[in-house]
Amino acid sequence: MNTHSNSLTSTEPIEIPPKPAPFPDMAWIPGGTFAMGSNSHYPEEAPVHSVAITCFWMDKHAVTNAQFSSFIAETHYVTVAERAPDPASYPGAKPEMLEAGSVVFQQPQQRVDLHNKYNWWTWIKGANWRHPEGLGSSLVGRQHHPVVHVALEDVEAYLKWTGKTLPTEAEWERAARGGIEGAIFCWGDDFVPDGKIMANTWQGEFPIQNLLTDGYERTAPVGTFPPNGYGLYDMAGNVWEWTADWYEARHEVKRSCCSGSKAQVTDVGKSYDPQSSIRIPRRVLKGGSYLCAPNYCFRYRPAARIPHEVDTGTNHIGFRGIVRAE
Repeated sequence: MNTHSNSLTSTEPIEIPPKPAPFPDMAWIPGGTFAMGSNSHYPEEAPVHSVAITCFWMDKHAVTNAQFSSFIAETHYVTVAERAPDPASYPGAKPEMLEAGSVVFQQPQQRVDLHNKYNWWTWIKGANWRHPEGLGSSLVGRQHHPVVHVALEDVEAYLKWTGKTLPTEAEWERAARGGIEGAIFCWGDDFVPDGKIMANTWQGEFPIQNLLTDGYERTAPVGTFPPNGYGLYDMAGNVWEWTADWYEARHEVKRSCCSGSKAQVTDVGKSYDPQSSIRIPRRVLKGGSYLCAPNYCFRYRPAARIPHEVDTGTNHIGFRGIVRAE
């Protein structure tokens, strides 16, 4: 962690939006050129490169269980995790994996090989957005927590219903930086400026020791921690967030995610998981989650990014929408 003075401030003048937000609880993200990525952390974040972004509105917080419940009540939509997978799409899958369910974090009781994610991720029958840890769990007390266990198909259905869309990776990172150029975190270079906890992450040795210094073992209600310079909450930690871009192992400078007057999202091979025999394309997730810790996943930073299969949610992945300025 960087522990020098947290003296960074916004490097941009505040831009006044041309008209009111199209929906409640959206923040204005000004257009401009910014330095995307990082050369100092994980290789997939490199190289740092200049990207031009046009202005847009973004949800101030991730979509909540309460908001998603309204969508379900009106449309009667059934999420991917609530449907039994089609065996034809998963040749060779174990029978127990062909039932409705999702992937849930389960904390091991002793040190494990950090190179094998299956030491803490388990497919749980009946786990879905209504039952985040499986059939014995519920949303009681979690109405204002981010909805989780949402696959890309679920996310796109919800956003179509609301009249919004997913941000590109570049748009998401531009928004997360909050107008601070080149900072490690969304708020500056100190992880805990003046001792103040700024995000819901993992404290202690992942995955066996969670000190709960931030007060939360799992997700926190949206808006619990301070907003960034653009008024956005939880752009670091809490839940990873879906973006519109297909994953590539490094930034391709020649194909900026967005430039000019319109955002461009390009399908470049869909970056299939090389360790899987089943060809499932992967999108970019941004922001880190409550499971990110320095000893394993120092990714609660704007530049951080990981791939994730489009057909699967987990109990630490959510999303938010945007509306681009016309």
